[in-house]
Amino acid sequence: MKAAGTMKHLLRLAVTAALAMALTPPAAPQARPPHPIAPSEGDTTTLPNGKSQQDEILKADHEKDLKDAAQLIELAGQLKEELEKNDRHVLSLSSLKKTEEIEKLAKRIHSRLVH
Repeated sequence: MKAAGTMKHLLRLAVTAALAMALTPPAAPQARPPHPIAPSEGDTTTLPNGKSQQDEILKADHEKDLKDAAQLIELAGQLKEELEKNDRHVLSLSSLKKTEEIEKLAKRIHSRLVH
């Protein structure tokens, strides 16, 4: 029985760490600048609508981050509800899959924020 309690504690710790990683903004030196810094000749790509390709990529990444963060919050809430309902100290397959999806989302968000 003690092992099941330890496993539940480790699961909560993993979910908390994944959420913290996803929702913590990167340190200032790692943050992407809103505009490219001094592009060299020939590196400036302008789309047919006149906007910078780099700006459009950054905007699309930001929208993906917001969408993934909303999904991350939803999954974390569902996982919390499942854990609160479960009184047997046993992880369901559904809960385990949710933790894996939470981890994937957190890594995806982190990857886009760092690069």
